[in-house]
Amino acid sequence: MADPSTAPPLARASVQAAHELIKPFIHETPVLTNSTLNLLASTPRPQAALSGTEWAARTPAQPVLRFWFKCENLQRIGAFKVRGAFHAIERLKQEPGWAEAGGREKGVVTHSSGNHAQALALAARTNNIPAHIVMPTISAAPKIAATKGYGATVVFSGSTSTEREAATAEVIAQTGARLVPPYDHPDIVLGQGTAALELQTQFQQLTSDSTRSLHAIITPCGGGGLLSGTARM
Repeated sequence: MADPSTAPPLARASVQAAHELIKPFIHETPVLTNSTLNLLASTPRPQAALSGTEWAARTPAQPVLRFWFKCENLQRIGAFKVRGAFHAIERLKQEPGWAEAGGREKGVVTHSSGNHAQALALAARTNNIPAHIVMPTISAAPKIAATKGYGATVVFSGSTSTEREAATAEVIAQTGARLVPPYDHPDIVLGQGTAALELQTQFQQLTSDSTRSLHAIITPCGGGGLLSGTARM
């Protein structure tokens, strides 16, 4: 993918620019609330529950919490990963000399057990670029099928990072494809951060108050791309 040294700074403005690039290719997924979870989280603990603890003499906290869920399960391929994949491809297309050097014909490559595999396969197909995906043999069958269904060439490897990276290096040597890593690249991080950008805007729209903001965003962490992108907001 694009040289990391040429990547935009990891800042809110860069996430906004990434969003403009990928908007034609992604869904703006809905934001929903859940009254049951809000009630559970906002219900004080009974005084008896504090007995025997260091807080036994204190009045139980009475929080008022409201959760807002960004439904990226309704995103294309069923996960936020398409955000980073499409941004990586769009940035790669902008790299000077990439197309002239045959980059489009050589394609892209990554290693992934599932969601990034599908995401890059879809982004590559959308742009008529070959995609080579290294997947561990233990990957879920539906995800392997989906990756192939998006037109990617799937290469199987062992499950350890060393085995996956070795297989990826072999594909690069054979094809000249450009590596698009699953999470640890600025273009991936900025693309994933667009989910939090949308969440903030949708929250203000749903509350009909542009001056309000979320107090916190809770983000899962696997490779760290989504968490890193969210932190830029």
